[in-house]
Order: sequence, then C-alpha cells, then structure tokens
Amino acid sequence: MEVQVAVAKVQKYATSESGDTIEMIERPHGGISFVMADGQRSGRGAKVISNMVARKAISLLAEGVRDGAAARATHDYLYTLRGGKVQSTLDILSIDLVSRTVVISRNSVCPVIFTRLGINHSENTPDVLLDSLKTEMQLLDEPSQPIGVYPLTKPVIDELPLTMGSYLVLISDGAWTAGQRFGNPLDLPGLVHTYLNEPNPSAQGLTDTILQQVLKLERGYPGDDVTILVLAIVPRQPDDEARRLAVRFPI
Repeated sequence: MEVQVAVAKVQKYATSESGDTIEMIERPHGGISFVMADGQRSGRGAKVISNMVARKAISLLAEGVRDGAAARATHDYLYTLRGGKVQSTLDILSIDLVSRTVVISRNSVCPVIFTRLGINHSENTPDVLLDSLKTEMQLLDEPSQPIGVYPLTKPVIDELPLTMGSYLVLISDGAWTAGQRFGNPLDLPGLVHTYLNEPNPSAQGLTDTILQQVLKLERGYPGDDVTILVLAIVPRQPDDEARRLAVRFPI
C-alpha cells in the first residue's frame, strides 16, 4: 500500500491571504500527520491565528505527543494566550504506523468523509451506507467545538484501520458551506460518491473535482477561505520505495 495526499486552497474573494493553514510533519515513531487550522474570520488576522495554531500542533506532534493530547494542548495554548477571546478550528489527520491506523482528530463543525471501495455487503453496520457498487461511505460528524474559547474543549477522535481503497476528505468551512448563500448547497457526499465510482480515481483528481464544484457553486467568488485535503490509500507500484512531494504555489 501507499498513501497519496492532495491539497487545494483558495482564499476568500477580495482578500490577499487565506486564513486557513495546513502543515505536514513526519511522525517520530513512523507515519505522517497533516494539521489544518482555520483562524477566526478571514484575511491577515485569521492567518496569524491559524499559523500560530498549526505551528503549535505540529511542534507537539514532532515531539511524539499523541494526536488527542496535541489538540488539547494547542487549545490550552490559544485559550491562555488570547484569554478565551479568539477561536480557531483544528483538524489533525494522521497515518500512525505504530497502531497501523488512520487517526482523525476534529475540533471543527465540518465533518470528515470516509469512503472505502470494493467491500462486501456482509460488512454492513447501522452507521455505514452501502450501495450496489459496494462502496462504503461514512460521515464522521460527531459534534465538536473550535479551540480557544471554552476552557474544557477537547477533540473528537476517530480511528480507522489502514485499508486498501480508503479515501478521506477533510475540508474547511468555506468548502462545506459553498453555495448556501445562493440556495444551492454543496452535496459533498454525493460528489465524492460519484467521483470514486469513475475509472481510476485518485487523491488529486478528487481534490480538483471538489474544488471545481465549490468554485462553481460560489460563482467564482468564494465567500470564505477554502481548503480541501484528500488522503487515499492505494496499491503501491512494485519496487518503488521513494517518498515524493509536489507543490504548486501561484505568486
């Protein structure tokens, strides 16, 4: 197996900078973590907050602190520093090679979509949706609070096995609420389902598909900062042990 990750970001229309921050760190005991933070409001002020939050969480993860503890400590840091007057969302998505699981830590109103391709109908459970194409889709949407405002805030943690054909979609609220102001909200589960039943789905392809639909529903003028992260667990090419990272950063 190999993990493929794709990220796309666009800022709110008429702002010079996105208030969302996303960072990556290799875990000291094996694996990789992605941190997504969305600072209060938008623009430069939001960027300062999300940068601060992401840096704190990344530094803790780099020291071997577990995801849930890192999220709580980051909340305590922001709450103490800003006196409970500034909030930020914080999502941590990790491939943990010690537990051989995918760990999702959420302090955000936005759900995470988990999809697994090619499973057997006998695996059905009450909280899992299956269709005739044997695609499992699960919405990880247990209510959670942003960090920085309420003193006892803690993350919602989900842990899933590392399984071939798994796709996880993590988004900021600019994507989740796309189209609502025009009365045509984004159907993210439906969009993900449709794309993953096309030939040769990929993390990059799904990210681009979601971004295109978000911009279409926002009529080309996003009303909030948009960040989309897709993680896919797919077959590895034989005899290819290289890790690769590609970035496109318009200036």
